Amino acid sequence: MKIVKYLSFTASRDRFYHYYFIYAGLKSVTTGFTDGTTMHCWVPKNYDQSKPNLLLLHGFGANAMWQYGELLRHFIPQFNVYVPDLLFFGGSYTKLHERTETFQATCMKRLMDMHGVDKLSLVGTSYGGFVGYRMAVQFPKMVEKLVLCCTGVCLEENDMKSGLFKVSDLEEAASILVPQTPDKLRELTQFSFVKPPPVKGVPSYFLHDFINVMCTTFVQEKKELIYAILKDRHFSELPRITQKTLIIWGDQDQIFPIELGHRLQRHIGESARLVIIENAGHAVNLEKSKDFIKHLKEFLDEDVTAAQKLGVN
Repeated sequence: MKIVKYLSFTASRDRFYHYYFIYAGLKSVTTGFTDGTTMHCWVPKNYDQSKPNLLLLHGFGANAMWQYGELLRHFIPQFNVYVPDLLFFGGSYTKLHERTETFQATCMKRLMDMHGVDKLSLVGTSYGGFVGYRMAVQFPKMVEKLVLCCTGVCLEENDMKSGLFKVSDLEEAASILVPQTPDKLRELTQFSFVKPPPVKGVPSYFLHDFINVMCTTFVQEKKELIYAILKDRHFSELPRITQKTLIIWGDQDQIFPIELGHRLQRHIGESARLVIIENAGHAVNLEKSKDFIKHLKEFLDEDVTAAQKLGVN
């Protein structure tokens, strides 16, 4: 019998990110709560009290390392950076049946408390922005500044019926956002990018490899997170936040259309600024990473620069 050695490109890439995060000055920490919830987070190896804190919340897709790996070198010199896995992604999960972003936000607050973080700036992309917005609502003394990237916080249940989205229902959305076949993974890239990676010509073997490594754990739980986003959601009931907020959106986002970005800016009001990046889709942080990082740095550096000019340490 011939034995064929299995080489996983996805697992190799994941290991690369793991070592890169360590090289960048972070360490992997898993924290268990008494209610059956376990949270994994990359935290600073050496916490610097003179630096502000920055929390990076990921969206659906691969784990947090894949989504924020390119950002680390731009922010670690100036911030104590925290990169957690949200529940049912990477190394985070719960035995409880809670699936709302409110519960995710509560768990994130508990995690930050356990790491001694009482104030922070927060960046949330897509689903991570839902969690980040709830943190800003529930814990305003902790969240000082907020960046929301392609985050459809202002959607409501009726938007699905009115045809705002390109998918017809939540079942179809869940099958794309939690892909279990190469065709669904190809469909996800088409929805996420203006110029998708060339996956059409990629052999299904490599797509199966990505799915096997990244998309086969907590499949039902992830779908339940998607259902919980829209269930009984009414825009008129969304609390307003007062923190200074930067909203970043790709002008050709097919998952959360740009109308939701304008809606969010109007809802928050004067404390929010909307930046629209041209020729970008939902994965604007990956597709237009230079523009994304530029706007992030300008926004997050504002207060630090002002304090330095005034001679405040």
